[in-house]
Amino acid sequence: MDPLSISLIGFAAILFLAFLRLPLALAMGLVGVIGFGEISGYRASISNLGRLVMDLGQSYSLSVLPLFILMGLLVEKGGMAKQLYRAAYAFLGDKKGGLAMSTVVACGMFSAISGSSIATAATMSKVAMPEMRRYKYADSLATASIAAGGTLGILIPPSVILVIYGLLTEQSIGKLFMAGFIPGFIGILFYTLAVKFVVTRDATLGPAGERTDWKERLLALKDVWTTLTLFIFVIGGIYIGLFSATEAAGMGAAGALLITYFKGALSSSILMEVGREAALLAAKLFALLFGASMFSNFLNRAGLPDVLMGIINSFELSGIAVIFIILLIYLLLGCVFESMSMILLTVPIFAPLVQQLGFDLIWFGILVVVVTEISLITPPIGLNVFVLKGVVKDVSVSTIFKGVTPFWVADIIRLLLLTTIPALSLFLPSLMY
Repeated sequence: MDPLSISLIGFAAILFLAFLRLPLALAMGLVGVIGFGEISGYRASISNLGRLVMDLGQSYSLSVLPLFILMGLLVEKGGMAKQLYRAAYAFLGDKKGGLAMSTVVACGMFSAISGSSIATAATMSKVAMPEMRRYKYADSLATASIAAGGTLGILIPPSVILVIYGLLTEQSIGKLFMAGFIPGFIGILFYTLAVKFVVTRDATLGPAGERTDWKERLLALKDVWTTLTLFIFVIGGIYIGLFSATEAAGMGAAGALLITYFKGALSSSILMEVGREAALLAAKLFALLFGASMFSNFLNRAGLPDVLMGIINSFELSGIAVIFIILLIYLLLGCVFESMSMILLTVPIFAPLVQQLGFDLIWFGILVVVVTEISLITPPIGLNVFVLKGVVKDVSVSTIFKGVTPFWVADIIRLLLLTTIPALSLFLPSLMY
C-alpha cells in the first residue's frame, strides 16, 4: 500500500475513534503504534514508543507547560482580570463602543499572563458582561468582544499553544514568544477597529460610558502595576537572555504566587485548588503530546511528507501558494475541530513540508496559531463561543456568532498581512538572536 493511502487510513481511524468518544491522546497514540507496527514491525513500534515516552518525559523544556499553567491559574484566582478591565475602561470607557474596546484591551493584557484563551474568555465574561449590560450594550457586541478578545490568549506570550508547537517542531520557545508580540498587538488594534466599525454603523449597539478623570485613571493604573511588572519581568528576562523560557516559567509562577499572596487572595484551599487544576491540565497536555508524537513518527515512517512534496512538485506550485492552501485547510478544519486537536493532528504533517519548501518554522508557527485563533470563533464549533455561552446562559449561540463576524473578518485581514509580510513575526526574534 502506498504511503498516502496508509496515512489517510490513519487519519480516518483517528476520526472514527474520536467519534466513538475515545480520548484524542489515546486515539492518536493507538493509531500511531499500530501504524508504525504495520510498517516496521510491532517489536520496533513498542521500542519506539518506550523511547519516545522516556525522551519526552525527561525533556527539561517540557516543564515549561505546568509552570506557565500554574502562573495563569494564580493570576486568574488573584482577581487581576477585574483590575485590568478597570484600567482599560478608565481610558476608553467614555467613547462609543468604549466598553467593548476596554474588554478587548483587558483580554489582551490578561492573555499576556494567563496564556489560555478559554481562561481569558471565561474570566472576562464574568467581569465585562455585567458592565456592558449596565450601559445597555447589545448582547451581540458585548459577547463578541469577549469571545474574540479571548482568542488572544493563545498568541500573546506566554502561550501554551506556542509551547506545544515549539515542542512538536523542536523550535525555540523563546523565539516563538518574541514572534507572537507584534501579531498579538496587531490583533488588539484590529479588534478595536472592528468595534469602531460596528458602533459607527449603529451607535445604539455600544453607547458611550462615563468619563473618567485623570486622577482615577492613575489610580486604576496603580492597581495593575504588579501584573504588568510580572509580564515585563518574565518576557523581558527571556528577551535579554537573563533566563530561558523554562526558567522564565518558574520565575513567573513564583511571581504570580507572591502577587496573589500580597493581594490577600491566597488561602490554603485556593492553593490546593490551583495545584490540582494545574496538575490535571498538565497531565492532559502531556498525554496529548505523547499521542501526537507517536502519530507523527508513524506518518514520517510512512513517508507522507515526501509524498506531499512530490504532489506539490508535480503541480509546479510556488511555495507561497502551498502556504495559502495549508491556511485554507486550517480554516476548513476550524469549522469542525477545536484548536488543540488541529495543532496536534496537522503540525506533524505540515511542518516538515513547510521546512522542505524553505520557509521559517517560527513564522509558520505564528500563522498556525493565528489561524487557530480564528477557529475559536468560527461556527459551528467556535470553542470560545460555547465557553461564553456556558457563562452567559441567556444569550443564544447564534447571537454570539452574528456578533463575532466583524472580528472574524479582522482576523482574516491580519492573517493575510502576516502571511505576506513575514517581518511582522520575525523582526523581534531577529533582534533577540
